[in-house]
Amino acid sequence: MFESAELEHRVDKKDFDAQVPQLRADLLDAQYDVLQAKRFPVIILVNGVDGAGKGETVNLLNSWMDPRHIDTHAFPPPSDEERERPPMWRFWRSLPPKGRVGIMFGNWYTDPIQGRVNGTFKTSELDQRLEEIVRFEKMLTDEGALLIKFWFHLSKNDQKKRLKALSKDPKQSWRVSEQDWWRYEHYDEYREVSEHALRHSSTGNAPWVVVDGFDERYRSLAVGRIVLDAMRRRLARPDSNLRIAAAPFQRPVPGENLLTALDMSKALAKKKYESELAEWQGRLNALCRDERFQGRSLIAVFEGNDAAGKGGTIRRITSALDARQYRIVPIAAPTEEERAQPYLWRFWRQVPRHGRVTIFDRSWYGRVLVERVEGFCGEADWMRAYAEINDFEDQLVRDGAVVAKFWLAISKDEQYRRFKEREDTRFKRFKITDEDWRNREKWDDYEQAVCDMVDRTSTEIAPWTLVPANDKNYARIHLLRTLCEHLERSLKKDPAKSGKKK
Repeated sequence: MFESAELEHRVDKKDFDAQVPQLRADLLDAQYDVLQAKRFPVIILVNGVDGAGKGETVNLLNSWMDPRHIDTHAFPPPSDEERERPPMWRFWRSLPPKGRVGIMFGNWYTDPIQGRVNGTFKTSELDQRLEEIVRFEKMLTDEGALLIKFWFHLSKNDQKKRLKALSKDPKQSWRVSEQDWWRYEHYDEYREVSEHALRHSSTGNAPWVVVDGFDERYRSLAVGRIVLDAMRRRLARPDSNLRIAAAPFQRPVPGENLLTALDMSKALAKKKYESELAEWQGRLNALCRDERFQGRSLIAVFEGNDAAGKGGTIRRITSALDARQYRIVPIAAPTEEERAQPYLWRFWRQVPRHGRVTIFDRSWYGRVLVERVEGFCGEADWMRAYAEINDFEDQLVRDGAVVAKFWLAISKDEQYRRFKEREDTRFKRFKITDEDWRNREKWDDYEQAVCDMVDRTSTEIAPWTLVPANDKNYARIHLLRTLCEHLERSLKKDPAKSGKKK
């Protein structure tokens, strides 16, 4: 893949000086068109061989365009805070919003390639990471992002010359470290692994662009033109062209489904409820203070029918925990800031550190529930969301999180009774809105969406628990018991990964 990038392309100074003014003006115009439209972000990845001009190119783009509207991120080795979360967490936090340009220097390709060369990763582990990256980038481009991936290349001889020249220059010697020379000594291994990585991750929606880094002027013009052309093409393409037709969605055969099959008559007497509540709250408290939990986190997801009792159940859980240990994240309609990012962005921001608990009152499943039923996204969008959500939860679990998901279900008659009670009780009136009544009219649509959600996202690592909630006492104890049992199983297995922090 690197043959053309070793031809030592050159541009003389006269031609370079003649072309730069027009290119800079065109880049600025395109950048401001992107900023004004606010239809998509521009994400530029900068990777490649040491000495091939990566840092200089980042500085160049910031000088040729308006740096006030560019988010530039360089990623050093992960901090303690970052190591306590999935590897992609810090990159999600750095994504630019719609209208802005983000330059990511040392991004999600660095650790997998470096790890394979160092022997930290096997080839199979590298391929697994690359497959995750491909799915991640597909999600970004499906959400509308313009993703430009640059790989800056030098031949081994040219790299050696470049490193020596920089080392001898008193003003540039700081750019060359012992690590750079170590990587030069392992150039052949880096080339083999890098070519493997590029071959497996260059896709139609996010292809790699290999840039010859031999000549600074050639490199600068090539990158500037590629960025300009990509922005112009994306601006000229209507957003509707991004929507792909989804495969036909199989409709169920009429009859009983996952929700109608629940036994809504289950109930628990008050005396037994109070006894069991104390027991299970005590067990939950002990589990979250267990030394092994310091190498894990707990993510509890609460979804359910309106008025199903999510708030009351959450309060019974938090009253068993140290207030310094947990956070409740209530999810409402996305803000302007959140709408400018991929839909999972606001949830990645809330991923807890090890030893902590995060409770989501509504969650990322809004994409396949509310957004699906209300038509806030197209069928292709919510159809692909099932796989994206499974990927998200898989990353959480592999990093040590215990993901517990609960759907609190009530009958339509019980919901009506609770709605009326809320209207008639002064201190509960804030809980009932016109929107709640309107949603009842789409009961069957929501029911089908819930069944599809469970079928497609209840996995062995993050299963759904459907809770009959007509009786609040029964629902709370059933949920607390299930949560404790799930957490106990997780702490017992993989002891080497639990306990001490990574």
